[in-house]
Amino acid sequence: MAEKNTADIGFEQKIWDAACILRGNMDAAEYKHVILGLIFLKYISDTFSVKYQALVSEGEGFEEDHDEYLSEGIFYVPSEARWEVIAAAAHTEEIGVVIDAAMRAIERENKRLKDVLPKNFARPELDKRRLGEVVDLFTNISMAEHGASKDILGRTYEYCLKNFAEQEGKLAGEFYTPASVVRTLVAVLQPFEGRVYDPCCGSGGMFVQSAKFVEEHSGRINDISVYGQDANPTTWKMAQMNLAIRGIEADLGGFAADTFFNDLHPSLRADFILANPPFNLSNWGADKLKDDVRWKFGVPPAGNANFAWMQHMIHHLAPKGRMGLVLANGSLSSQSGGEGEIRRRIVEADLVAAVVAMPPQLFYTTQIPVSLWFIERDKRQQGKTLFVDARGLGTMVSRKLRELTAEDIDKIAGAFSRFEEGTLEDEKGFCAVVSTEDIAKQDFVLTPGRYVGVADVEEDGEPFEEKMARLTGELSELFAESRKAEEEIRKQLASIGFEVR
Repeated sequence: MAEKNTADIGFEQKIWDAACILRGNMDAAEYKHVILGLIFLKYISDTFSVKYQALVSEGEGFEEDHDEYLSEGIFYVPSEARWEVIAAAAHTEEIGVVIDAAMRAIERENKRLKDVLPKNFARPELDKRRLGEVVDLFTNISMAEHGASKDILGRTYEYCLKNFAEQEGKLAGEFYTPASVVRTLVAVLQPFEGRVYDPCCGSGGMFVQSAKFVEEHSGRINDISVYGQDANPTTWKMAQMNLAIRGIEADLGGFAADTFFNDLHPSLRADFILANPPFNLSNWGADKLKDDVRWKFGVPPAGNANFAWMQHMIHHLAPKGRMGLVLANGSLSSQSGGEGEIRRRIVEADLVAAVVAMPPQLFYTTQIPVSLWFIERDKRQQGKTLFVDARGLGTMVSRKLRELTAEDIDKIAGAFSRFEEGTLEDEKGFCAVVSTEDIAKQDFVLTPGRYVGVADVEEDGEPFEEKMARLTGELSELFAESRKAEEEIRKQLASIGFEVR
């Protein structure tokens, strides 16, 4: 068993770095389940252990009473599944068998986790020496200086999800929406309390950020009720673990299911809907759903599910419900397959509160430009829509990836808040409030740039003639330097027997 280490190991980043060293030749998609499964197992064991020790101290003999744990939302961990048993087997050939047995025992004692946890750690292709070292890594996590176990492991789970998404590229779109995009949706919608729904919930990021928002604004996590579903069984299980680690009670249905063909929440009317559906999904089964009650504004085309997702969500909105979803920019202007007519009817029904054009390179999974749609059943500004062009916001955090900063998100959310209050002034190049009549004049195309225009460029005060003289002089100097560099290169090549003609 690994010796307990109380040193600060840096948590998220260092855990990730160490885990990558242990990964060997495993694909990110496969290794993800090793790391996330162990984080979850460590989390529920640590949470159980704290309560267990408290009950032992009380001396009433209730430490093995299931109800003592369930009453506080703590999973009961049977003796064979507690982390000390896992840690003791870390450097044996049976470590995979021990972990699988622990997962099964936990599922058996906790109905919420039935058929959710990974149970393939004993498979031959998983290097048991490396697996034991990963177990050591989590055994050595010191909680003392970093807050509660739930917070640390929850942050670590989220951090690893993000990094696995980056490594998996296109495949990651099924389970991960960049946190800054989710935070923007949450900051605008402000889901303080009520029913929160995501019909394509991935790993549950929308729910995690909604719960964070509630807690940060002095609310209680139980002020929101969480509903969702996902068609991918592996992703559905990741969501269940991610939400459990955060202490979020969620109804994701009893199994993974296709939202269009098997709506697991048919009678739900949600106060808030947040979603990032698959972009431009084709072959989604339109021919079998032509007469569906959800298509109030028109039958979506078979080749693109964008307006199927949107209408599914509108169908599930409560009378005063609000929703925000991420869609490819084509949804703003497309006329193909009847999409223009569907968009017109949705605008004429006065449902579109705001459209935000997002910056490029926000997603690991695609370079398709995207926008955020905000739709409300009962708009505060009737007959008006806010357009925001946020394409110039964000900061590059790597060569390929951009993130919105807290200030960027505040700027977008602040504009929406002032719009709802009726105090927002148009800002050329950034935002504009537009009437439905003026949208109609643009054939119901909702591209924000069409309405906000281009920001004015500040004059520098330098007269045109003087500026041109200065610039042409600078250009002449650059040409001269270029000619010198060319001559030097020719000389060097000639000295080793090569002549450039």
